[in-house]
Amino acid sequence: MIELIGLSKAYGQTQVVNQASALFPPGNVTAIIGPNGAGKSTLLSMASRLTDSDAGEVLIGDKPLSEWSNEALAKRLAVLRQANNVNMRFRVRELVAFGRFPHSKGRLTADDDTVIDEALAQLGLTELQDRFIDQLSGGQRQMAFIAMVVAQNTDYIFLDEPLNNLDIRHSVAIMKTVRDLAHRYNKAVVVVMHDINFSACYADNMVAMKDGEVVSSGPVDEVVTKPVMERIYEIEFEVEQINGQRICLYYGAATPALALAQ
Repeated sequence: MIELIGLSKAYGQTQVVNQASALFPPGNVTAIIGPNGAGKSTLLSMASRLTDSDAGEVLIGDKPLSEWSNEALAKRLAVLRQANNVNMRFRVRELVAFGRFPHSKGRLTADDDTVIDEALAQLGLTELQDRFIDQLSGGQRQMAFIAMVVAQNTDYIFLDEPLNNLDIRHSVAIMKTVRDLAHRYNKAVVVVMHDINFSACYADNMVAMKDGEVVSSGPVDEVVTKPVMERIYEIEFEVEQINGQRICLYYGAATPALALAQ
């Protein structure tokens, strides 16, 4: 279990995150949603120690994040950041092998190779493993980066907007993999996402943010409601139940300003 307690972060006079608390339980996918500038990525960065918090605490297990060594943390928590720029020309397998560095320190063993093989297979990349990263499509490239995170074999996985610029097929494949990691392997997977319906369909829990604050958190059915969605996004929403899943209808909805003008 990862617990965030009253995290805050300001840049100058701008309060980016304000007293945010959340739980990331094992065996669950937790989606962090909210409009641009809500503080989603900053919250995830503080939870993974990529960004220092101004106040609050992060507990991994029962141990404060500040007490974890970098080496021990890398074996428990894997992070895929929003921007993944590779300046060197790597093959897919070489990239995925980087996920084993916290365990092997660059000296791959037969056990490491087995884990790499499994990660490649899980992301459907076995036949592409000898290709260079720059020869892949955007979706295939993102799959390779997620395979690297999977190969790190940690209890906790943070993915910051992994569906950016992906088509529907690759987005579905990635979210199925994310759900499988949580449910089959009992990992706590946390995903920052913009697509509410992808979040509602594949996540177990949600953390809904606006203006740096957590407006609502808990199971999907408790967060994906008309009042919460309209408060966060400031447009009209309808929430329907389809095949047991909550789906938000908002396309073509008038903004409050437009509604007043009509």
